[in-house]
Amino acid sequence: MRKVPLPLLMRTPSRWGALVLAVAMLAGACTLPGTGAATSPSPVAATSTPASSPSSNPTPVNPLGVLFVSGLSGLYTVSLVGIDGRVVASAQANRPVDVSCANGAVADVPMPLSTSNSRVYFMDDKGVVRFLAANGDAGRATTVPVGTSTRRSSFTVSPDDQRIAVVVIDFTASGASTRLYVEDLNGGGNHRDTFSDSGPFTLWATGWHGTSNLVVAKVPACSQSGGAFCCGPQEFHVVDPMTAVRKATVGGPTCLIAGPPSAAGAVCETTTQANVLTWTAGAGSSFDIPGNTPAYLSPDGQQVAIVSTADPTTTLFPSKTTVAVVVCGWIDNSHLLTGGDTQRQPRVTDVSSGKVVPVAAKGECAGRIPGGL
Repeated sequence: MRKVPLPLLMRTPSRWGALVLAVAMLAGACTLPGTGAATSPSPVAATSTPASSPSSNPTPVNPLGVLFVSGLSGLYTVSLVGIDGRVVASAQANRPVDVSCANGAVADVPMPLSTSNSRVYFMDDKGVVRFLAANGDAGRATTVPVGTSTRRSSFTVSPDDQRIAVVVIDFTASGASTRLYVEDLNGGGNHRDTFSDSGPFTLWATGWHGTSNLVVAKVPACSQSGGAFCCGPQEFHVVDPMTAVRKATVGGPTCLIAGPPSAAGAVCETTTQANVLTWTAGAGSSFDIPGNTPAYLSPDGQQVAIVSTADPTTTLFPSKTTVAVVVCGWIDNSHLLTGGDTQRQPRVTDVSSGKVVPVAAKGECAGRIPGGL
């Protein structure tokens, strides 16, 4: 089993700060329509509340990084960070209840948040999805299904803040029952149930490629091993949000996903080579690596940050420039974000000048604004 971080993964019931991935070479998959047999979509119980936003289509803002940290009091904090290291806004919510598979195995779930081109959206323990903008605007957007200790919803909001895609996962002894629906973010109109399946794999709602393509991740639902290293996305599927018919598969058994997706695509790895893949599954640049390692693709797809936790350093490809930080994401095409916990301070690194500035907030990377893929 290979072990590479992915700053989208939350282990439950282990600590929320462990944002890591070990992609397992397992047989089987959730099958999307158009790619094989699948059960018929079934209705998803969900309630929606009108957004309290002053605008249903906010103005895009300058690029921001998102930090996420869980506190000891049952709260978690999201912070928006500029390229100068300044925290421009932050908010807290009650963290969702820990979930597990029915046989006691660990359930694998992503962070309870999503970003659009102007906001971060984050879910509380009641399934209420709230939003926070760079100017401090905050409010309640909608509600997604939650409930028992075996149910969790993941969600992703479209870049224009108009639509939300929700994956409802009910964990079982044999894996999970998975349901996908899409609806209007404001008010829950135009609701469409698009996919359902059950088995050892499930899906995460990962992002939107434009407004007409949805990206979901195929993930093993449960882990018997537990601990900080386990199972996360094996591949990304680009699907039609209205039908869930798959348009492209990014990554797979012969080249496994090595880090979070970006607007340009994703990085997959063999044991000796990293490959940049576009959202049409086309091949971009490739380069040799000294074994499996975390990889972060810049928004424009021109640079890949390869992390060496042993040093600790990060090397940029293809330039092979090295910076003395362990990064966890990009803010824009020239600024890297380093996460931190109670002992480590997050930092922003300018890859052009090498300048490193501290961030006055704790947390690990949880995405960026703009949030489209």
